[in-house]
Amino acid sequence: MQATGAAPSREATKTAQEVRQALAGRGSAAIAASSQRFFKERVKAHGWKTATLRGFAHEWRRKLTKEGGISFVVEVADQLFRPGFNEEKNFAIFLLEQSPAKLSEAEFRLFEDWLDRVENWSDHDGLTMYLLGPMMAAKPQRANRVRQWSRSSNIWKRRAAAVTLIRGLRRGLFWREAQQVARVLLSDEDLMVQKGLGWMLREAAKANPAQTIPFLISIREKASRLVVRTACETLSLSQRSQVLSS
Repeated sequence: MQATGAAPSREATKTAQEVRQALAGRGSAAIAASSQRFFKERVKAHGWKTATLRGFAHEWRRKLTKEGGISFVVEVADQLFRPGFNEEKNFAIFLLEQSPAKLSEAEFRLFEDWLDRVENWSDHDGLTMYLLGPMMAAKPQRANRVRQWSRSSNIWKRRAAAVTLIRGLRRGLFWREAQQVARVLLSDEDLMVQKGLGWMLREAAKANPAQTIPFLISIREKASRLVVRTACETLSLSQRSQVLSS
């Protein structure tokens, strides 16, 4: 398996470059321009629709797995998840999204390092929802990392502290960690962090409203309006009124 910080092999570097060339050559300028409306910051895009990109990545995954196994796929993905074009990082995620159960602690640490390479919400949410989150749900002791992320100076790690718990919350896990993270992030002023926190609490409320509603009531005076209203989106009208009424 890929070791954190290991130098890439010549084969992985060559393969990553082939992928980049394919993504650039088959992209659409119109789609690239249109994709900008989803982001506040400027993003570099080749111009691919998500479903098409995912299918293309899965084709490459089968090819790369035959050539070198899952470790080679990880190595190529690590070369692609770098600052630059959005589709290259998303392609890296799609290469590995079917493999969390086959990945080890070394890969979890590697993907944690990827959080420092995130440039926008798209990179972040792919990484947390399709790799880190499923791996955390598969081995719940990994959720211990979110406490440190929630206090990071990196906004994407703070957002990850909330979003990586979602997969587990849907399965009845991580309620203790979710409460701890929420209390730390309540005063966070970054909009992306607040949106991530609201998303986490919404999923918790959807999975177990009886457990979540009392907590939402306990934090409503400290939480931003965005967080509370997002958290209540899946609740019934009466449940929402219970949380929002002062």
